[in-house]
Amino acid sequence: MEYDLKIAGGTLIDGTGQARSRGDLGIRDGRIVAVGEAPGDAAQTFDATDRMVAPGFIDLHTHYDAQVLWDRMLTISPWHGVTTVVMGNCGFGVAPTRAEHRDLILRTLEKVEGMGLETLRAGLGSDWPFETFPEYLDAVEARGSLINTAAFLGHTPLRMYVMGEESTERPASAEETKQMRAILKEALEAGALGFATSKSPTHMGYSGRPVPSRLAEWDELREVAAALGDTGTGVLQATVGQGLFFKELGQLSAENDCNVTWTALLGSMMGKNAHRGILEKTLEQQARGERVIPQVSCRPLNFEFDFKEPFPLESMKAMQAVAAGDFAEKCRIYADPDFRRALQEQMDSPRSIVQSIWGRTVVAWCPKQPERENQCVLDLAAARGVEPIDYVLDLALEGDLEPRFRMAIFNYDEEEVAELLNSEGTVLGLSDAGAHASQLCDACFSTHLLGHWVREQKIMDLERAIWMLSARPAEVMGIRDRGRLEVGLAADVVVFDPDQVGTSSLRRVSDLPAAGDRLIADAAGIDAVWVNGTEIRRAGTDVLDPDGALPGRLLRGGVARVA
Repeated sequence: MEYDLKIAGGTLIDGTGQARSRGDLGIRDGRIVAVGEAPGDAAQTFDATDRMVAPGFIDLHTHYDAQVLWDRMLTISPWHGVTTVVMGNCGFGVAPTRAEHRDLILRTLEKVEGMGLETLRAGLGSDWPFETFPEYLDAVEARGSLINTAAFLGHTPLRMYVMGEESTERPASAEETKQMRAILKEALEAGALGFATSKSPTHMGYSGRPVPSRLAEWDELREVAAALGDTGTGVLQATVGQGLFFKELGQLSAENDCNVTWTALLGSMMGKNAHRGILEKTLEQQARGERVIPQVSCRPLNFEFDFKEPFPLESMKAMQAVAAGDFAEKCRIYADPDFRRALQEQMDSPRSIVQSIWGRTVVAWCPKQPERENQCVLDLAAARGVEPIDYVLDLALEGDLEPRFRMAIFNYDEEEVAELLNSEGTVLGLSDAGAHASQLCDACFSTHLLGHWVREQKIMDLERAIWMLSARPAEVMGIRDRGRLEVGLAADVVVFDPDQVGTSSLRRVSDLPAAGDRLIADAAGIDAVWVNGTEIRRAGTDVLDPDGALPGRLLRGGVARVA
């Protein structure tokens, strides 16, 4: 046979942004060998008439670092046409980790990434098959996965590995910084995609402490990141904060001749239409040769939370005592009028990310009062004649802190989001797949982009959307063997119906280890998905045994090893 697989008669959108064309795709030995015309026979033929044929989608901002070790299928990303994920963003991860620090790392992920602690403990077990980052990559590769994976080395586990618990308390010494640079160099040589860090004030870890990366001074960050220049490979990903924004990111890019991508440029993040000034600065920076690329998102940044773990509010000073308290102490604090007044004053601050938030907050789940669900907190409080802060905390206390609330923090103004999605010099990211599983679900970003923004809102054509989902993230991340329909590249392919593609509303399931719950979304209009030439999904259903051989590859340095 000329081909293992021929995808015949479809409309090819190659990922480059060029105009679509009718034709066939020929695949052999996991790679694309013919595009447009594919004469000859095939062992299998897929009829793609009236369908779009595109490169597999790349999700460059996930937190599957732990989940990949218990869920080889990496649900739910493949449902939505994603064939490659990048893990380790925002400086978080599970490696390198010494045995005595494992629970501290898990407690950090619990607080900052909204991962259930019992789920993490049950999923990873007590005997981790790695300590160092190269060992982690080996473990991921040996275990296998449905889709391709790549991973950053995170600054937070790196600091804890070198400094122990003091990593949450102080700057690093010169010797400790030197050790971190050497460990990052070793990780890059073993196949890390790059280095990730965070200075975000919202990133609070266990016991209300800042995550370790936030304690890094500029000299430390600059010295450690220099390993990118030492090896001549890798990308730097940063979640920005004080002391780490345009100037610093530009310097890191220039000094190490590397791409730097930051999280995230969202609508209303710094006030109405503030994104326009940031985009202008971005283009000026890129014109100077500084390869600094902001990530944008196509979905509102919603957080669903309860007051046992009130993630969107935890960075506020008034919440510090809450973070360190047990259930009884939390309830006592929440009932205190002085606490309520202090919290609301901080929320009303011009610098607060949740200023005027109650009009964009709804009751998401309230088993004792289900009639309140999906109603706006501002309206419910007005009907009761109380302040919104009192309504929310009273409802939480009445329900033993079980009621959930959903806040739209950023990216809720669709005019602003449309401008961001059509902007130059950016990249589509921030799905956060694998993190905040009980609070949000944006792993469906790809089908949302194609359904909502392309078909319904018509703000861009399919060619641009597919470029944003494939070749563009591959370019930014240095993923060199996939992202386009091109002869010689890996056969990661999605076939979809442009008239039906989209995502469902969110639903809650309890399918994580230790019966942990999460929000998920189903995909519509995805006919079939292939990874490295192997079909993994057909008509919304997995076609491979989760316990059998899986086709996903670990992309070391952005490329799969030759088998």
